[in-house]
Amino acid sequence: MRTTNTPKKDLYAQATDEIIAMLESGKTGHLTWARSGDGLPRNHRTETTYQGVNVLLLWAAAATGGYSSDRWLTYKQATDMGGQVRKGEKSVTCVFFKTLEIEPENNGNEAEKSQSIRMIKPFWLFNLDQIDGIEKPQAAMPLNDFQQIDAAENVLIRSGAVIREVGEKAFYQPSTDEIYLPERTRFASEIEFYSVALHELTHWTGAKHRLARDFAKRFGSEAYAFEELIAELGSAFLNAELGFAASMIPNHAGYIESWLKVLKNDKRAIFTAASQASKAHSYIMDLVGCNQKDQQAA
Repeated sequence: MRTTNTPKKDLYAQATDEIIAMLESGKTGHLTWARSGDGLPRNHRTETTYQGVNVLLLWAAAATGGYSSDRWLTYKQATDMGGQVRKGEKSVTCVFFKTLEIEPENNGNEAEKSQSIRMIKPFWLFNLDQIDGIEKPQAAMPLNDFQQIDAAENVLIRSGAVIREVGEKAFYQPSTDEIYLPERTRFASEIEFYSVALHELTHWTGAKHRLARDFAKRFGSEAYAFEELIAELGSAFLNAELGFAASMIPNHAGYIESWLKVLKNDKRAIFTAASQASKAHSYIMDLVGCNQKDQQAA
């Protein structure tokens, strides 16, 4: 039931082209990393959430297809669970990485060692909305504003980051390892405040004594814009974790143009950005979980 017969197609280029199209479509207004359902896209059978660039590809597909579910299955998984992908439905191409060990030729030189090659491989997913015969999970009751704010506030507090609400701008200051935000009452909505705060918290994870992100050598003058892309994706992933409706990238033409320049010049850049955002998301949520356990133990 796959929709592609071209396994040799450059998967890096294919995925990058889809993300570029999504970025370009948002030039006339706010670009929303839209999602359907109640969180990060996940496999309906294993309950595993997808990571990295696959999150972006599935969000984009959900927005394009108008799917109401954030649950996905391979064709075989759907069949094994008693379901049937409807005729004519198109799959979403996602990717995983596999390490291939190449043994040296037997030429008498025992010093030669095997080599490891990292390969990108495709797999195909269908949304539950495209499948008959499988019952969808009941949607959770929507959180009210207070609960959503409470969940986000918990992340900010338990991360341990120093956050100061003062001044006119939102930024992370590496020299003092502090996050600065305008007072929350100055934002248009509570969700906007927390989205910006989570954006800056993602920047905070890049410090040398945390995840040590530094792309100056790879991206040169575009490294700043690339870090901004990581932070915005990190905010989107965290928003999904908390159950917010969406994470929105402000219509900063300069940023979008810089991101497009990076992605068009380096077909693997979006994979790196999404991977780094996933690492930041996991780092923050691990801190939240650890600090919560410590408080309960005390």
